[in-house]
Amino acid sequence: MSTAVPALGLPAVEATLRHQYIAFAAMLAFFAVAPFFIYPVFLMKALCFALFACAFNLLIGYVGLLSFGHAAFLGTAGYVSAYTAKIWGFPPELAILAGTAASAVLGLAFGALAIRRQGIYFAMITLALAQMIYFFALQAPFTGGEDGIQSVPRGMMFGLIDLRQPLAMYFTVLAIFLGGFLIIYRTIHSPFGQVLKAIRENEPRAVSLGYKVDQYKLMAFVLSAALSGLAGGTKAIVFQLASLTDVHWTMSGEVVLMTLLGGLGTVFGPVAGAFLVITLESYLAQYGSWVTIIQGAIFVVCVLLFRRGIVGELGRLIKKSL
Repeated sequence: MSTAVPALGLPAVEATLRHQYIAFAAMLAFFAVAPFFIYPVFLMKALCFALFACAFNLLIGYVGLLSFGHAAFLGTAGYVSAYTAKIWGFPPELAILAGTAASAVLGLAFGALAIRRQGIYFAMITLALAQMIYFFALQAPFTGGEDGIQSVPRGMMFGLIDLRQPLAMYFTVLAIFLGGFLIIYRTIHSPFGQVLKAIRENEPRAVSLGYKVDQYKLMAFVLSAALSGLAGGTKAIVFQLASLTDVHWTMSGEVVLMTLLGGLGTVFGPVAGAFLVITLESYLAQYGSWVTIIQGAIFVVCVLLFRRGIVGELGRLIKKSL
């Protein structure tokens, strides 16, 4: 026998939205002043991975689809953006758009194959497809193999913004991140997003209500892939490099870690999780291969102490105190 879940009242919804607006303003203020106190390249890397984690969270947190192959979209966009910028001479905005479009097309192909399955079968299909992309990137002549595509020119954004200047590059990356973040926020608070949540909670019921579930899941998958590509293309321009690291299966595992640490199904959780993981990698780099073990230990501790993730637990404490 099923139990009805009480709907949130209007005051609770308004309070939640107010808290999200305050959190967004605080995040924006932090990012605006951060490059004057923190190394901009570190911040740009964290922002790219934060967008990647947000795109992944759209799929797992709001549709309930666990993908183990999202590195394929990040890496594919990186290669396409790097190649079009270096070989074809595309300006950075077109190179990033080309990478995003390539990941969207790849997401359409992957999604059409994978969404017909659920649970672990869906996860394994996405992993297998992503491994195909990895071996293609390893063997294809234009990807540079193990060397990747190096010395990618940053160029001039829209012919006006010199991306060779660190601050100009940083605020461009920040603008791209905020654009992707707002697209995700608008999506999950739209009628489309409500249907995605309904599918996550009870897919058979959504089918019985007349929704074409596979189409909704496919659209969410393509949107998630495209935004992951946006992060990957931007990262390739920032670091002037596209390499096998971004399409390896460990990158798919890393984005799962970021999302779970920050808070699955929360708006700001993936951002916090991405910054935490990138910070740990930067400060623990001196320990070499021990980094993975230390990350695993921290992950276990966080899962045991923060079942909802860092942001999820903070949100629970705030609601409890009100």
